Amino acid sequence: MKLLKFSLALCLALSATIVFGQGQPIPNVNVKTLDGQTINLKDTYGVSKDKITVISFWATWCKPCQRELDAIADLYPDWQDEYDVELVAITIDTRRMLSQVPGLVATKGWEYTILAGNDQDLQTAFNFNTIPQTFVVDRSGNIIYTHNGYSPGDEEELEDIIAEADKE
Repeated sequence: MKLLKFSLALCLALSATIVFGQGQPIPNVNVKTLDGQTINLKDTYGVSKDKITVISFWATWCKPCQRELDAIADLYPDWQDEYDVELVAITIDTRRMLSQVPGLVATKGWEYTILAGNDQDLQTAFNFNTIPQTFVVDRSGNIIYTHNGYSPGDEEELEDIIAEADKE
């Protein structure tokens, strides 16, 4: 019975996460660059860049997050050329774990904008519970797609969403 209740609660949480955000403007929340500067996501990645932006929430301890960002890394240069897209990877690591982020990013060769944020603030603002959590923001600063978790091939679906947004 407990397993059934847990499964139902998980399904409801996941469905709420999937539905939230689509058509909504990017939340007004602050994050930090890896050198400690505070930036506002809405101001920086809302309407000011006039680019399609992929925002991926991740952590150093999250292996599915790393697999997703690794898979996207292979496609990212083509996405930049073809769709003028920008990927922003926001770690929700604790302060203690943040020291590991630059080394991991360098080892992986990720050429994304890497930011750090308070997991509680971000999870509340974007209404998500699990990572990896990925959002696509259109050129007008509105969230047009959200997805949690990672399975091989998800990056192809993500490219389809980006390509469709590029047509608009």
